[in-house]
Amino acid sequence: MPASPAVPPPPSAAVFPVWGPALFAAVRADGRRRLVLQVPAGLVRNAHDLAAQLREETGARVTLATRACFGACDFPSTDESPKADAAVVLGHAPIPNVPLARPTYFVEMREAGGDPSALAATIDRGGLPSRLGLVASVQHLDLVGPLTDALRRAGRTVRVGTGDRRLAYPAQALGCNYTGAESVAADVDAYLFVGTGRFHPLGLALAVEKPVWSLDPLQNLLEPPIDRGQLVRRRQLAVAVARDARRWGILVSSFAGQNRMPTALALQERAQARGRSAEILVFDRLDPRDLEGRAVDAYVNTACPRIALDDGDLYAKPMLTPPEFLMALGDLPLEPYRFDTYH
Repeated sequence: MPASPAVPPPPSAAVFPVWGPALFAAVRADGRRRLVLQVPAGLVRNAHDLAAQLREETGARVTLATRACFGACDFPSTDESPKADAAVVLGHAPIPNVPLARPTYFVEMREAGGDPSALAATIDRGGLPSRLGLVASVQHLDLVGPLTDALRRAGRTVRVGTGDRRLAYPAQALGCNYTGAESVAADVDAYLFVGTGRFHPLGLALAVEKPVWSLDPLQNLLEPPIDRGQLVRRRQLAVAVARDARRWGILVSSFAGQNRMPTALALQERAQARGRSAEILVFDRLDPRDLEGRAVDAYVNTACPRIALDDGDLYAKPMLTPPEFLMALGDLPLEPYRFDTYH
């Protein structure tokens, strides 16, 4: 009998804390000739300079992915850059359970942040509870250990949780997954998010039922706790508006890290069992204009949950997450509110 063909190994991920010589040396050593570079929104102004430096340091041809980058769940597809033999993705860590289309170099862009003792003093002045769960964006994970030590020296109890298979590090937050924070919920009275911007702390506030403060470690600025009740009431209103919807559109992303077709099919069956019609709509990056003129009453989004939670007002029809959809059908109660966690 002829031998079975060898199965090629899956594409690899290489991880670098910062942009610089170690990344360039790895690209050269691997013999990469064509690269696609993807940067997050905060680095778009620097993208052309970064591409030029990568080209000069490695000798490879470099193209820039212009599509907005929201996370390691939507790295450039082979259709977007078919000639590239590897990708360089800035500002994100790999998601362990997301398959790669090709070898990918993740540059996490780690930031040292501020002085842990000074940050701990700011937290103390902010009046936070003594038992804290610490959560951080990938850029500031290096600060978690020193800040934990400083807070403990000040008499606080600090817990750092480990999440499920979607999270690469303890304390890490993703916009779709806060299971690390959830794992220590019984041992804390509040959470402290360490990072910049409001994207992650807002998601954290929806995922956990305890107060969430946010600390910008670069400016040593502590934000007031997020009003979770207001966030939940807003989502419950969206559910109430969609309860009478008879025709649903179920949105499915083609991105490898966001595609949940099995979930969409299960939701379609649930809708039909409740006497509703439901069509599955596939997209890559969703634009509100893509949904204009469609004969549906409401949508349920199985892609990034933040499409519904943060951008729902951009759409003319109600936009729910899968748990909210089940609330609208009456299969789940409105309370407790359930965040749409990716696993």
